[in-house]
Amino acid sequence: QVQLMESGGGLVQPGGSLRLSCAASGSILSIYVMAWYRQAPGTERELVAAVPSGGSANYADSVKGRFTIFRDNAKNTVYLQMNSLKVEDTAVYYCKITAHGLAPLREYWGQGTQVTVSS
Repeated sequence: QVQLMESGGGLVQPGGSLRLSCAASGSILSIYVMAWYRQAPGTERELVAAVPSGGSANYADSVKGRFTIFRDNAKNTVYLQMNSLKVEDTAVYYCKITAHGLAPLREYWGQGTQVTVSS
């Protein structure tokens, strides 16, 4: 069993910053990809950023230069540093990992954390 615990969401003014965290726990042998997605009301869930184990991160065009994804493999944790936030960044943010544990390689999702950018 693998659990993901997200934290760091909240309300911030335009131009502000937030850092999201997602810690994975449970029966994990290896985590390959760690990613953040987001979903605004009435829209489909979209990829924000992803970082593979030992590889380079990739970002959605809408967040390039403002968001940074990084991982701490020793803690099985992925972070999303969000700077210069815009109103259009408002969404529920979900982390996802692709991991191998007691179960075969599969994806796991967090419960989501709300980010609201508003003045």
